Parts: sequence; C-alpha cells; structure tokens
Amino acid sequence: MSTTVNALLREDLRDFGGYKSARSEALSGTIWLNANESAWANPSDPGAALRRYPAPQPEALRARLAQLYGVAPAQLLIGRGSDEGIDLLVRAFCAPGRGRIVIAPPVFGMYAVCARLHGAGVVEMPLVDAPDGLRADLDAMGDAALESGASLLFLCTPGNPSGELLARDAIAALAARLRGRCLVVVDEAYLEYADAPSASTLLADHDNLAVLRTLSKAHALAAARVGCVLGAPALIEALRRCQAPYPVPQPVVEAALAALAPEALALTRSRMEAVREARARLADGLRRLPQVRRVYPSAGNFLLVRFADAGAAFAALLAAGVVVRDMRALPQLGDALRISVGTAEECRRVLAALDRLPVEAAA
Repeated sequence: MSTTVNALLREDLRDFGGYKSARSEALSGTIWLNANESAWANPSDPGAALRRYPAPQPEALRARLAQLYGVAPAQLLIGRGSDEGIDLLVRAFCAPGRGRIVIAPPVFGMYAVCARLHGAGVVEMPLVDAPDGLRADLDAMGDAALESGASLLFLCTPGNPSGELLARDAIAALAARLRGRCLVVVDEAYLEYADAPSASTLLADHDNLAVLRTLSKAHALAAARVGCVLGAPALIEALRRCQAPYPVPQPVVEAALAALAPEALALTRSRMEAVREARARLADGLRRLPQVRRVYPSAGNFLLVRFADAGAAFAALLAAGVVVRDMRALPQLGDALRISVGTAEECRRVLAALDRLPVEAAA
C-alpha cells in the first residue's frame, strides 16, 4: 500500500479486509450455489437477468470509465454517484468522533453531511466574494488543514454553487503542500461543462489526491447513480474494502455502458457545447434585468444569481412553472438563486417570468 495512503487511513482499518461477497472471488462454474440466490427467475424478469448478484466492480464498465477518464482500471472505483465516494472517503480517513475535514462554503452540502453523520468535525474556510466571482482561498484551506489535523480537504471545481473553475497548478501545489498530512479530494461533477483538463492528470505525481467524477450531469444518468473515485491504486483498494458488497445494479451497468458507447459520447460532447452557448445567452439576458444584482461567472451548467428580492423572483418563477434552487439559507447567499441551464425554450421562460416582476421588486 502507498505510504501516504496508509499514513492517512484510519489506523483501525489498515489491516481491515472488508466483507468478501460471493462475487468477490474469481471462480468459474456452470452451477452457481454459493450465494443463496433463487434458483428461479422472478415473473417480472423473464430473461432471468436479475436473479444473480452483480459483480462488485463490473469489469467492462470499469474499463470503459477508466478509458473515459484517462486512468488505469486499478485507479478507479465505481459507486452510487459521487455521494457514495464522498461517504467512503470520510469513513475510511476520518476516525469517528475525532476526524476532521476542510471545506469552503457555500459548497455542495454532502461533504459536511457525510462528515457530521460520521462524527467528524467540519472546518470551514468560506469562499471569498471577489470582483471576479466567489473564490476558494486554497492557501487558507491548506493552513486550516495543517492547523486542525484534518485528513480530508474537499475542493469542488467547477464549484457548486459558485461556478468557479480551479487552476490545475493550484490544486497540484496544494496537494504537494499537504502530502503525507491530508488527502485532497477534487469533485469534478461539472467538469464536462467547463471543457477543461481534469485533476486526474495529476495523480501520477500526487498520491494524496482523489478525484470524483459522475455520469449524473453531462451524461444525463442522474437516476442511475453512477459515480467514480479516481486515485492511487492503494487508495482505491482501501475504499473498496469499506464499500457495500454490490454497489452497481446490473440494469445500471447496462445503461452506463450504452451511455458510454462512441455515438452516445459524441452526442454528449455536442450537447456540452450547446450548454456553454446557452449559459452565455442566459447570463446576458439575466444581466439586462433590473431586478438582477449580479450574475456570477460559471463553468458549470448553472448560474448563481443575486436579486434585489430573491423571494419575489423565486415566487415569480414558480408561478410560471419554473423551479430553481433557492440558495438563501446558505452563508453569503441570502439574496441568491441558482438556475440550471435548460433548453433554449426553458431559458426563455426563465427570462420572461423574471421580466414580469413588479418594478418595486427591483428596487
């Protein structure tokens, strides 16, 4: 095991073997009686495709995802969306009641939720509201990790809800600074919309780096729940020992493989360009509205928008049948909504609904 991974892993898990399921061993046979499965198919499953447990890490899907993300299969773990990856990292690297993570709020809430459910502390270094957008202070986050003894530091790029795209050089510098002390986790759920290189290109030089990817957003498989952790083979093996036996249902495997076929990937890539163009048009339209105070630059498929009266804006959109994300409960965002970039018609409906707001709502 990597020296860095072993040093950061919970001490009580360093020799932990995890659960060995009936499908975790490479066995061959024609009569399978080792998993207490039904000998008959369910009437709803005439092809008998579902009566057997699936592979813990389906080989074909793992290979396809590794090719997509430019890593070796041994550097990739498939899980139930990015959420499971976050939870596994917290469980593996934070001792219950004693571990700590570092985050930069406002940010994706599952980092803090997973930590608190596990009894780990959450160290917050808030985003800085700068002229060029909401920005993570990586130097301050690194200081906080070292001072608090945190074992995990979560970055989100593009940031949710900030839309910020972090520079790879800055991520590399932070990982180098924290090597042996803290694992840097880079959540790239929205990276396809940025058309930018992944932090996974840094894995060869930084064994304290983990990258989260998902098929939920750009690949339009949110309901399938397919996510990945990318990292050093030692890290992947440690997380696999902490994972539930059968994380990827067989119908999900088949849907994911179809979504990663060459023709499907080509269509996905063309849609990413369409989203980037629609994002720019929506941002321009919003900036022209008198009730809009600020539209933050975004590298994701969403825009963070401040309003003179965010409550009135939210209500006007809802009355028009448009549901957006109310961000007002988050720190620094008491006047903000997050709007996903939809189709051209959906974006037009957003602008039309907001344009009908009373003039006093813009005051």
